[in-house]
Amino acid sequence: MKTFPIGGVHPSENKLSRGKAIEVLPLPEVVQIPLGQHIGAPATAKVAKGDKVLTGQLIAEATGFMSANIHSPISGVVESVDLQPNGQGQRQMMITIKREGDEWVDTIDRSTELKRECTLDGAAIIAKIKDAGIVGMGGATFPTHVKLSVPPGKKAECLIINGVECEPYLTSDHRTMLELGEEMLVGVEILMKAIHVDKAYVGIENNKPDAIAHLTQLAKKFKGVEIVPLKVMYPQGGEKQLIAAITGRQVPPPPALPIDVGAVVCNASTTYAVYRAVQKNMPLIERVVTITGKGLKEPKNLLTRMGTPIETLIEAAGGLPEDAGKVINGGPMMGRAMINLASPVTKGCSGITVMSGKDAERKEAGQCMKCAKCVSACPMGLEPYWLAKMAQKKNWEAMEEQMITSCIECGCCQSTCPSYLPLLDWVRLGKQTVMGLIRARMAAQQPKK
Repeated sequence: MKTFPIGGVHPSENKLSRGKAIEVLPLPEVVQIPLGQHIGAPATAKVAKGDKVLTGQLIAEATGFMSANIHSPISGVVESVDLQPNGQGQRQMMITIKREGDEWVDTIDRSTELKRECTLDGAAIIAKIKDAGIVGMGGATFPTHVKLSVPPGKKAECLIINGVECEPYLTSDHRTMLELGEEMLVGVEILMKAIHVDKAYVGIENNKPDAIAHLTQLAKKFKGVEIVPLKVMYPQGGEKQLIAAITGRQVPPPPALPIDVGAVVCNASTTYAVYRAVQKNMPLIERVVTITGKGLKEPKNLLTRMGTPIETLIEAAGGLPEDAGKVINGGPMMGRAMINLASPVTKGCSGITVMSGKDAERKEAGQCMKCAKCVSACPMGLEPYWLAKMAQKKNWEAMEEQMITSCIECGCCQSTCPSYLPLLDWVRLGKQTVMGLIRARMAAQQPKK
């Protein structure tokens, strides 16, 4: 069975909510909508305090090409447009809306009837996706219209749909494929048309046999769409790892992108959102979020409006357990610990994981044993122990030479270290610093106007 060729680990899956059907979370009374919930420039607010808005109305407009529109997830009155703390306690610009009723923009089709035929051409499809504010919903939040805009001189040869969901605990993509599979496959057809390819692969790890069987049956009605079962291996959901697993092609180091090997990759939930945007005029105002953890009374998959407080999801799953030690936005491998549970669900929030104090506690770090387990586990072929040491020494030049920018921050190195060294923490710091230096260098090289 296919998988990627370098590194990887197999952490405990803990898919506690895999058998839980998607539930619709009641509408929140107040939402907070960050203007920066995507890669690129934050959107610019188009509303002000006191304005009345409808569900689905544009409330913040993309700032330039690498940005994304934002729409109101509820109808009501704008209470403020100002700085609010996010999940990590950092203040960022948000639009706060208090709900009044549930009035929608009248161009949105809210019916559940499947609409398959798409008469739009590729450029019109991409324009609708841009208008709807669709971004990568697997966590990367890369604006989808940018990903679909193939640069001059490049050519897409295939579309790859990421249904891997290799992160432990999370099941939102799994449930989307099971319950909304036909709509997702129409989304695949739409994306194929947008990038002018006649072949698409849907990669799914074989710990989801029900999703594989279901989509394989459905795909018989969709020309050029192949369901590809994959061996379970983390981080197979990474773009480069998934491309290698399915096509055998290796994406070169940055600044190379998947399109350089002829591939365009979209997440399963993103693909469903594309279907709704193009066929139903539905902007990205809600998503399925897994709320999970061993101590929770009832782990769930919740269809949640953007801007809903994280604490509302936790309450819907039975409340915060007494032994909770950490709440993570995402999964335990790549997620970020939260200190503010009043912060909102955003476009890239696929799950909330509640860890017990025992599971969340870090063990005391020892000395590096030079065992090279981190090197064997790294799916990018890097030397994490060395990069971590260089970060501590602030040797940014050496880190850049050793391709620190290729790191995908998957955490394989840290999870395998027998000395419990915080390798990912140091490597992540080094990567952020080096990328900042690269941007500054490029800016200095630009001709002055």
